[in-house]
Amino acid sequence: METVVSGIRPTGNLHLGNYFGAMKNFLKMQNENNCFFFIADYHSLTTHPTPADLHGSVKQVLAEYLACGLDPEKATIYLQSDVPEVIELYLLLNMNAYVGELERTTSFKDKVRKNPENVNAGLLTYPVLMAADIIIHNAAKVPVGKDQEQNLEMARKFARRFNNMYNVEYFTEPQPFNFGESLIKIPGLDGTGKMGKSEGNGIFLIDEEKDIRKKVMRAVTDSGPTEMNSKMPEPIENLFTLLNVVSEKSTIDFFKEKYATCEIRYGDLKKQLAEDINLFVAPIREKINDIKSNDDYLRKVAHMGAEKARESASKTIKDVRKIIGFKSF
Repeated sequence: METVVSGIRPTGNLHLGNYFGAMKNFLKMQNENNCFFFIADYHSLTTHPTPADLHGSVKQVLAEYLACGLDPEKATIYLQSDVPEVIELYLLLNMNAYVGELERTTSFKDKVRKNPENVNAGLLTYPVLMAADIIIHNAAKVPVGKDQEQNLEMARKFARRFNNMYNVEYFTEPQPFNFGESLIKIPGLDGTGKMGKSEGNGIFLIDEEKDIRKKVMRAVTDSGPTEMNSKMPEPIENLFTLLNVVSEKSTIDFFKEKYATCEIRYGDLKKQLAEDINLFVAPIREKINDIKSNDDYLRKVAHMGAEKARESASKTIKDVRKIIGFKSF
C-alpha cells in the first residue's frame, strides 16, 4: 500500500469540476492507499497574508470534502498548521535550497507578475514548504495538476539532495499520481476552458437552486445548427459534457437527436440541465451545511487527523535530526 499526500487550499468552494475530477479519484485512492489529505492553511498565506476569516475558510473546505466522501476512518485528514513538524522540516530543507533555483520556478514568476506588491519570502520558498508537506510522510505518490508539476519536481530534488548530502537513502522521491483516463474534465459555463474557482464560470456544490439556474441560463451558446448532423462547437459540446455527468441517458439522447435534426431549443436544454444539476447538488449541499453546523464532529475529525499525521511526521523529524547530527545533552 503506497503512501499518497495531497494538499487542499482553503480558498474558494468546491465546484462540479473538482467533484467529478480529483474528488472522485480521491475517494478511490483512500480505499487503495495510505492517504494523507491536508488543508494547506499556511500555504494560503503566501498570496493572502491577511485573510478575512481563515478559520471560517478552513471549516468550510473541511465540511465540503467530508460531505463529498473523504472518510477520516480511511484517510488521514488534517490541518497543515496542526502539525508543527512540517515547519521544522521546512526550516531544515530551506538550509539546502538555493535562491537562484527558487527564483526560476514558474509558479514564483507567475505570482510575482500578478502580485508585484506582495513578493514575500513565503512565496519564494513555497516549493520548499510543499516538499516538506510531501516528504514528511515519505510519500510515494502525489496527485498534481499541470501548474504544480515543477513544484513536485522540486520536492524530488530536495529529497534527493538531502539523501546525497548526508549519504543516506532516507527520503523517497515522490512520483506524480497519474489519474489517466479516469480524470474527467468538466468545462466552464463561459464556453471555453475548464471550470475554475477564479474564472467565474463554475457551479459550486454549495450554490442555491436559484443561483444554479441563473448561472446555467447564462451559459454561452450559439444561434443553433443549420445543417443536419453537424459538429458541435465548443460551447455547445461543453453543455453536453455537463449533461453527461448529471442527466439520465434518455435526456442526453433526446437533446442529441434534437441537435442532429436542427430542432434543438437551447432554452429547453438549459432548463433541463439546471434541473438535473440541482437534483445532483441538493443532497451534497444539505450534507455540507449539516457537517458545517456540527462543530463537535469537525473538531473530532481535525483532532484525529492531527494525531495520526503527527505520529508519522514526528518519526520523520526524529530520524532527520539524528541524520543531520542534532543530539540532546
